Amino acid sequence: MELEVRHLRVLCAIADTGSLHKAARELGLAQPSLSTQLRRIEHALGAQLFVRGRTGCRPTPLGLAVLSRARPMMAEFAAIVTETRAAAARAADGFQLRIGATASRAIPGWLRLLRTRIPRVEPTLQMNVSANALLDMVAAGRLDMAFVHEVEGSPLRIPAGLCLRVLVEREPQFVTLAADHPAASRRQVRLADLAGERWMVDSTVDGEWDALCRVLRAAGLEAEMLHGDYLTAYSLAATGEVVTVSQPTAHPRPDLAIRPLEGDPIGVRLLLAARTEAELDDVYPELEQAYGAVAREAPAYREWLERTRVRDAPGAAPPGTYRPAPTHPHPEPVPGHIPVPAPWPRPLSVGRQTPRSRRTTPGAADRGLTDRTDTAAGPCRP
Repeated sequence: MELEVRHLRVLCAIADTGSLHKAARELGLAQPSLSTQLRRIEHALGAQLFVRGRTGCRPTPLGLAVLSRARPMMAEFAAIVTETRAAAARAADGFQLRIGATASRAIPGWLRLLRTRIPRVEPTLQMNVSANALLDMVAAGRLDMAFVHEVEGSPLRIPAGLCLRVLVEREPQFVTLAADHPAASRRQVRLADLAGERWMVDSTVDGEWDALCRVLRAAGLEAEMLHGDYLTAYSLAATGEVVTVSQPTAHPRPDLAIRPLEGDPIGVRLLLAARTEAELDDVYPELEQAYGAVAREAPAYREWLERTRVRDAPGAAPPGTYRPAPTHPHPEPVPGHIPVPAPWPRPLSVGRQTPRSRRTTPGAADRGLTDRTDTAAGPCRP
């Protein structure tokens, strides 16, 4: 008997369940049939792979060796099926492109550009405040790609095998406060200017709460922290009840002031993830263009970019320079290009995906609007 994929599936099921009875039920087989298959597999390999006992089945040392080779092969077979089905769907007349994302003002323009370039494509969007959950869905084949934020100081759990494209190596996060707040008159707000303020953040966003606490502690501030989605946070900020962290591309409002924080202590990295480099290449230029457009529309961000251009002038790239960023499976370093098309003065930044030992200055992103409006106060003490 030659060993086949179905035999490896049997071995993995028995090892995972620890029982012939449970493995048979999982595989949709009768237990006697599964027992017969296991004996044939062991006979073909010339070794006992499991020890049967009253408490179940456990692998022998040789069984563990076989399983260590079988599991990666099963994962590869699953990937072949997933990727082939996805490619077949794309080849059909009219197909869906399943996109997941944390909140960003670039998303509507990105989807519009994709529909324009590929008339037959119909992008579908799944929003989630958890970047880790979206990345897991891409790895499992439930999404084709995900555009996510990684809060500085709170690394994401990147599933093995995903390819990454760095859109922005470090996007500074701004503060949003009432338009008549005393600190709103400053071009840059110091954290000390916000001493005694209550902060509202969405604690369900990966890394958000902890990151802001680290920044406030580093500044020696004791702040009251409230949980709330960002629709609630903006509404309360407009009345002076709270201040909150926001993306620099946040849309201006007459009752709100969006300002950079002095020293840019909070930052996030913007990543596009997919299972293959080809999938990234298909959609990355449109995402880059859409992000550049919303960056130009944000007055505070535009001014911050100009100051950064002047500060970094000796090493600045020529206007309109575009260098595509190669993608590699995580965790290999990924050269990252920050997108700002001409006539932008310079790319926002040009960086390399940094190792996990990078600096741990935390950050928090304006992740957008959720359905949660409850608030729970909690201290963030130095």
